[in-house]
Amino acid sequence: MKIEKHIAALLYRYQCVTLPGFGAFLTEVKTAQIDADTHTFYPPKKLISFNANVKNNDGLLASHIALQEKISYDDAVAVLAHTAEVWQAKLQANESIFIKNLGSITANSEGNAVFTPDTPVNYLTDSFGLGSVLSPAIIREDLQLEKQVAEEEIPVIAFTSKKRNYAYLKYAAVFIVALGIGGAGFKVYRGQEAVTQTLLVEKAVQEKVHSKIQQATFFIETPLPAVHLSVKDNKELKTPYHIVAGAFRNEANAEKAFKQLTRLGYDAKRLSINKFGLYPVLYGSFATYAEAQQHMNEIHKNHNKEAWLLIKEL
Repeated sequence: MKIEKHIAALLYRYQCVTLPGFGAFLTEVKTAQIDADTHTFYPPKKLISFNANVKNNDGLLASHIALQEKISYDDAVAVLAHTAEVWQAKLQANESIFIKNLGSITANSEGNAVFTPDTPVNYLTDSFGLGSVLSPAIIREDLQLEKQVAEEEIPVIAFTSKKRNYAYLKYAAVFIVALGIGGAGFKVYRGQEAVTQTLLVEKAVQEKVHSKIQQATFFIETPLPAVHLSVKDNKELKTPYHIVAGAFRNEANAEKAFKQLTRLGYDAKRLSINKFGLYPVLYGSFATYAEAQQHMNEIHKNHNKEAWLLIKEL
């Protein structure tokens, strides 16, 4: 059974996918980028990383394999345990583990796992169908210099002609100017007259309106009491970022973990059974990624190093 295809399928929807006994694959969204040297635009994508310290079984991968391969949950857990043992043995023998569409894992001189991502697939569903775009550089030429050169190359040709008497043109110009001034003056006069008429009509209408208002106010003997309307703000703050303490197959264990977190002062939550047959228990839910990440760091430090972040609108 190829475990890597199931891990890759879950990375499209979840931020953390754990292989029990081996480690967890994590995702982080990287915004769109531009390479100024090659003039290439890259769409947003998910960056894949690996954390060898997160090894506990959260039930996500095992439930997915059981559903897809049509086997029992216990058989899926056994398959994962065997895969983890094989991969650990390869690392101890200084062999590299190549995981298709994810990357490779090797052991360094200190025996720690080193992950090198190799993701030709973009696991960010919002960028589905988007690829890199190569845009040619824009070259701006100095047109001002070309204009000056062109002007210098224009030949100057002198013409000679007999001097003629154009005195009558002066009188025609004077007549045209006087005609233009008269037309402009008449236009201004008509415009002012139209404005004056408009103001008179608006004033008359306003006086009639005030008169109607006064009459209506005068004849109302028993006005209705004022009605006060209460407006309820139905806008709820969305909290799509959840810190998961664990997912339990036994509902009693989920209730026990929920009560324990509540006693410790966390705003714990219990979710209903999911499609994998598990009961998730949350430390709390938050409105922003930054707030959730801050609380998760505190939980890793003080309470549970294996808590993970789920991004989903419930």
